[in-house]
Amino acid sequence: MPSLHAKIYVIDNKAAVITSANLTNSGLVRNHEYGVLLRDPMLVSKVRIDLTRFASLGNKVSLDTLTALTQATQELKATRQQADKSIKAKLRAAFEQRTEAAKLELFKARARGKTTHGIFCDTVLYLLEREGPLRTVELHPLVQHIHPDLCDDTIDRVIDGVHFGKKWKHYVRNAQQALKRRELIDFDGQSWFRIV
Repeated sequence: MPSLHAKIYVIDNKAAVITSANLTNSGLVRNHEYGVLLRDPMLVSKVRIDLTRFASLGNKVSLDTLTALTQATQELKATRQQADKSIKAKLRAAFEQRTEAAKLELFKARARGKTTHGIFCDTVLYLLEREGPLRTVELHPLVQHIHPDLCDDTIDRVIDGVHFGKKWKHYVRNAQQALKRRELIDFDGQSWFRIV
């Protein structure tokens, strides 16, 4: 998930750690980090549920995809190092080309097995459950914050037949109407809300 930077570690249903520490040697041993240990079963359960629901808005990434992304990242790093040493336009173009290729791989991983409609339906449900009733104008920036790569106002990308980009607000409104027809959410004339 883009912009997910949470450092939350849940141990069964017994404890949760919310911390500034990355799960690295530096984060666990060398750096000065700050965190909170929760042992209250209700709080631990709430943290687990929220994290699981947020994670479900993304997609599982296969080992093959991770390998391809790792290779693309390594090539990107090597190209960037070359570009930093030289200002030649040819190297800059190669860097941009590999950057776009890496972005395309990420988009493909995000879109695999999901539709734009499904992604936005899941996100609308998640946000209304977490935030409570929201007007559409309040919902849009929250959706865009969760999916900045899918809600880019400057481009229209089609990957494996799935549309991402400029029309994202239209897709969010379609998701709202579909969820209303399925009686999962409703509209009171001002705000959208979850139906319990």
